[in-house]
Amino acid sequence: MKRYLLIFVMFAFCGQVSAQNDVAKLIHKGLELMDSMAVKGVDRRYIDIPERPWQIVVKNNMNQSVVKMKTTGTAAGMPYSVEPYLKTELSQYVGLWVGYRGHGMGYTMKVGGKKGGYLSMASTGKNYGLNLRIHTFENDHPRFDLNTDLIPEDSKDDWEQMHLKEPIKVRSLIADGYYMFNGKHFSYAAAYKQSMLQKRSAGSLMAGAMYYYGHIDYASNMNADLVYLMHGLGKVKLWQASVGVGYAYNWVPARGWIVNVMAMPMLTVVNRIKAYGYATNVAELLEDPRLLDEDLTDEEWDEWWENSLRLTPVGENTFNGGVMVNFDARLSLSYNFGRYFLNVFGQFNNNRYHHNGSKGYLNDWFVNSSIGIRL
Repeated sequence: MKRYLLIFVMFAFCGQVSAQNDVAKLIHKGLELMDSMAVKGVDRRYIDIPERPWQIVVKNNMNQSVVKMKTTGTAAGMPYSVEPYLKTELSQYVGLWVGYRGHGMGYTMKVGGKKGGYLSMASTGKNYGLNLRIHTFENDHPRFDLNTDLIPEDSKDDWEQMHLKEPIKVRSLIADGYYMFNGKHFSYAAAYKQSMLQKRSAGSLMAGAMYYYGHIDYASNMNADLVYLMHGLGKVKLWQASVGVGYAYNWVPARGWIVNVMAMPMLTVVNRIKAYGYATNVAELLEDPRLLDEDLTDEEWDEWWENSLRLTPVGENTFNGGVMVNFDARLSLSYNFGRYFLNVFGQFNNNRYHHNGSKGYLNDWFVNSSIGIRL
């Protein structure tokens, strides 16, 4: 019996080793395919391929989001116009990116303050570039310019520099893809992933597509006064899909240096917005006698106000905005020296919408600075 058991264990072990070898061979073949695809069809006078395929990159990211809305209508028989402007505070992140021949992923975490993270994945080849970025963060020190008669002029400065008890929660997802018509001489990967080397200046016409999802949520009892000033709007979701044609150029001013500029106007063909409405008790509180009670200290007044605020969901409205023209722009500066490289990369996205009496935009920009090594 022991002999049979020993034979069974030996067969099981050999099978496990064989399976592991099969997986290793499959991975090796996949890496060889990436190597061959990287060099196939490129003009080596313009584009070079580093001998070391792996990259480990330390990243620093700074970003900021801006939301501008304009709503017009009639309330209590009187016309109104509200133009809220929200700018999040500048956020900073640090993290790592690991890749092989321009295919890889990375994650950065917010430094200090509220929670936040940035997950990025990319795949780049001779003629294409694919990117996915998922960004989540909280912000409790936004800058507001509400531009409404509901706030007295002498109180507007307080709102512009307000500190929220409950932070604004923001989530965004951007997936974009590009096709380069001049992949023989122009390398997108050299400018943005440093997995290739651009030896001579070259440019390329590009076709691209982008999907954008944004979610901004500040609907809580503690923010009921903000929701009141936003005319009941407490949460917004935005979906957009765009296609476009643009141009990118890699300028090589000296050995090891690459300056890239890319600009692409995009036609937004899917533009869907979901707005969540809320009722508040702020109007009632503004008529409460305690509002003008001089016997209350500032701390007592703040405690009464914050504990009295109430927010009630009243419904949601989904509508399709019109076809819009948006814009995608990028700028990259890279320097390669031996196994190492430095890069500074910035991107700006403009996403606009309109529907009936409401219109606005969401701008999102970020700057990545990084130092990496090839292995």
